[in-house]
Amino acid sequence: MAKVLIVEDDATIRTAVVRALGERGHAVATAATALTGLQLAVAEQPDVVLLDLGLPDLDGRETLRMLRAVSRVPIIVVTAAGGESDMVRALDAGADDYIVKPFGGAQLDARIRAVLRRLGEEAGDQTVTVGGLQLDARSRRATLEGRALSLTPREFDMLHYLALREDQVVTKGELLTHVWQLPYTGADKTVDVHLSWLRRKLGETALDARYLHTVRRVGIRLSAPLSHEPDGSAPPGLTPEAPKTLGCVRRRCSSQP
Repeated sequence: MAKVLIVEDDATIRTAVVRALGERGHAVATAATALTGLQLAVAEQPDVVLLDLGLPDLDGRETLRMLRAVSRVPIIVVTAAGGESDMVRALDAGADDYIVKPFGGAQLDARIRAVLRRLGEEAGDQTVTVGGLQLDARSRRATLEGRALSLTPREFDMLHYLALREDQVVTKGELLTHVWQLPYTGADKTVDVHLSWLRRKLGETALDARYLHTVRRVGIRLSAPLSHEPDGSAPPGLTPEAPKTLGCVRRRCSSQP
């Protein structure tokens, strides 16, 4: 099912939630403070975070804003404050859902599944295909034209992030923030290095790009290669003679064939 991070200072509640989610097949990590929760969110990359607002070291809404600044992980606020204004403030700060204590394990499980469904991260729907490139986020396997690619965890995360945004230009800052969970300073070459490694494994170069296209001064776009006929013929409407004809028009030549 899902990989869940629980940020909750009450040990009794943590234990009960861990048991309830574990019985439903979820993998669970826990933190008793906001700072530990933020560290685990970056290190463990959970599928969803359950965040209590009454934490001892930081205000819950401030924790929510800090977490949202470095990650797009779905966040379900779990709190005893059930007023409408509390709910609105939490949702405005970046929460994806809001559940009021006390609650049952079945309800919490349903909320987690609903959030993951809405964000397109349901465990059974994590295969992304772009042209001959296929990535399965559940098994973390990547293939190109049926051939397995040997990718490091970071290379897979980067390629998967780009594949989910097929044909969209993604900035290096966005990649560094959402794949590495690091601030972008404009001078970091981490993305460039990993991009060159990915290109090599995809059998392409920056000058002869098939999937990974650099949009100068903007970012990277992952797109499927243009399809060609199996026999190497030009696409319909563009014949081998076309360049000569265009050249003749530009020179205003008058010779007849």
